[in-house]
Amino acid sequence: MKILITNDDSISSEVLLPLAKWAKQFGEVTVVVPKFEQSGKSHCIEIRKAFEVKQVPFDDPDIKAYTVDSSPADCVRFALEGMHSTFDFVISGINRGLNLGIDVLYSGTLGAMFEAATFGIPAIALSTKVGGFDEAIEALEEIKDFFICHDLMKKNSLYNINIPLEHKGICITRMGERFYVDEFLPQGNDMYLPTYKEVPINSDDNSIDINATLSGYISVTPLKFNRTNMRIFEELIKLNL
Repeated sequence: MKILITNDDSISSEVLLPLAKWAKQFGEVTVVVPKFEQSGKSHCIEIRKAFEVKQVPFDDPDIKAYTVDSSPADCVRFALEGMHSTFDFVISGINRGLNLGIDVLYSGTLGAMFEAATFGIPAIALSTKVGGFDEAIEALEEIKDFFICHDLMKKNSLYNINIPLEHKGICITRMGERFYVDEFLPQGNDMYLPTYKEVPINSDDNSIDINATLSGYISVTPLKFNRTNMRIFEELIKLNL
């Protein structure tokens, strides 16, 4: 199996090497990640300007690593179309910070996963709370066993996985509402600094990704990238509009 690892935290992510070493058990691993942090860049790509791509040293002789001076989606796009490579699976992460609820729409980590989906490649996005990298790496074997036991990749090709600092099991979840709210702090000279804070959970329904993760469960959310409302489509198409 050929595995592509990317992220939105850049080549400087402290969890990139242990994740790549863990993934080697499944086959050949290639790392293609942003040169600089790209958090919140969603699924954006560059279509007008040239950007730099460099092979860089990596502390594992079996793994080739490259930096892309653009978005996570462009990392996947370049790995496939620029490097003329093929991959069987994409892992995006492990993100420094949870990606939950509708805020996944902003996530560069999820953007890379969805870009893989446009090429028909199965992918997962992995995220954890700030400071939770060690716990996240330790949880990977349990997550792997859960996926294999329940044959999850044959049921769906895209999963968003969030790992709390301490976990007490795994929950299959659905996407919740907002996880973050934003404030814009005036900095003077017409400048504003965007900041965010977590929205408190107001439910004990652990079928929701936010609730499950904040309650101490690893949340596993099956996602898709086609946003067509098929129920309404099927209703309207019968009207011959």
